[in-house]
Amino acid sequence: MSNALAISGVTAVLEYLLGNVYSGAQLGSVSVSALAPDLVQSSSASGADSALQVNLFLHQVTYNAAWRNVGQPSVAADGKTRLRNPPLALDLHYLLTAYGSEDCEAEALLGFAIQMIHETPVIPRSQVLLGLSSLPSGNPVSGLLGTSGLADQIELIKITPATLGREELAWLWTALKADYRPTFPFQVSVVLIEPQFPTASGLPVLSRNITVQAGPPPQLIEVIPPTGQAAAAVGNTVAVNGQSLAGANQVALTNQRLGIQYPPFPPLSAADSSVSFKVPEDPANLPAGIYNLSMLFTNAGGQVLQSTNAIPFSIAPTIAVAPAPSVVPNAAGLLVTVNCDPEVLPNQSVSLALGGTAVPAVVFDVLTPVLSFQFPPLAAGPYLARLRVDGVESPVTVDWAAVPPAFTGPWVTV
Repeated sequence: MSNALAISGVTAVLEYLLGNVYSGAQLGSVSVSALAPDLVQSSSASGADSALQVNLFLHQVTYNAAWRNVGQPSVAADGKTRLRNPPLALDLHYLLTAYGSEDCEAEALLGFAIQMIHETPVIPRSQVLLGLSSLPSGNPVSGLLGTSGLADQIELIKITPATLGREELAWLWTALKADYRPTFPFQVSVVLIEPQFPTASGLPVLSRNITVQAGPPPQLIEVIPPTGQAAAAVGNTVAVNGQSLAGANQVALTNQRLGIQYPPFPPLSAADSSVSFKVPEDPANLPAGIYNLSMLFTNAGGQVLQSTNAIPFSIAPTIAVAPAPSVVPNAAGLLVTVNCDPEVLPNQSVSLALGGTAVPAVVFDVLTPVLSFQFPPLAAGPYLARLRVDGVESPVTVDWAAVPPAFTGPWVTV
């Protein structure tokens, strides 16, 4: 694959090919350049003293549609582990312009150039290597183009004519702030620029243990949190419905956003259509949030033989009863401090709702079980408290026997 110098390398190769064409064209001295048209115009003499010149101008670079999605994805599901380096595939769009001072000179220059493009639809690798070394030694990039890798990329460089209408050409030359001269537009395809970043590489497979089981594959369908709650808190027993789950002996929890892959732990029970497990009490390593839940089938040595699909599973924070939440009046209103389980990471989204008023947590920068919230002034009385961490709310208790059902806590008294 090529590197970032490949674009410059294509222009150098085209200059080399055009220089060879005019060396035997018997038109006299013809200079080949690759400058912006306004620079060519400002540096050239006027009238009969102007030299014969052909100029290449790269006016646009676009993605190559055929190569755009080759080699995807480049990173793993965690968004940071690089798996491969997909190429940046580009098409280069050029304007070839001829400058002459006498009748028919510009046309002759243009004719030889177009004939070369017609007869060289694909540039051989040998010509690419010669072109990369053709820049004058005084050019700042002349010594670097040989390392561009242009001649070694998997696709050869191809030249195809492009069609630009009168309005497009007029707009281009107006934007270039130069007088129009006989011009031929063409396209060069494809330049493949591949970054050289370190990638993850799997070890060779030493042995293959393949088993065939009759029946549908193991699959999780839904999580059944504790009765009356939208999410499970630490210490709760959770049931998961599915199919072909008998024999599942490990529960796997992962949170890609937080970079957590919790060590698998055994379930309480595993039947064909359901599995139950207890949410681990591990405040520092299993924070509240939304996880991917899957069941693993492992052998006696701990090797994973099979796994189910992953489904969302929410672990809710809880507001500790002891020590009780504190409410301290201040100039801005009320500073409410609560203790929570599990602990909260600094990069998690945290808010506390008292009744119908919710505020974000005061900024903190370490893993902590103690959170503070600055509320505006509130009327005196008890407020139902709900702590929300990464979109998961803490559980509330309800007296379902009452008519109508009534909340019974947790309360924060102002």
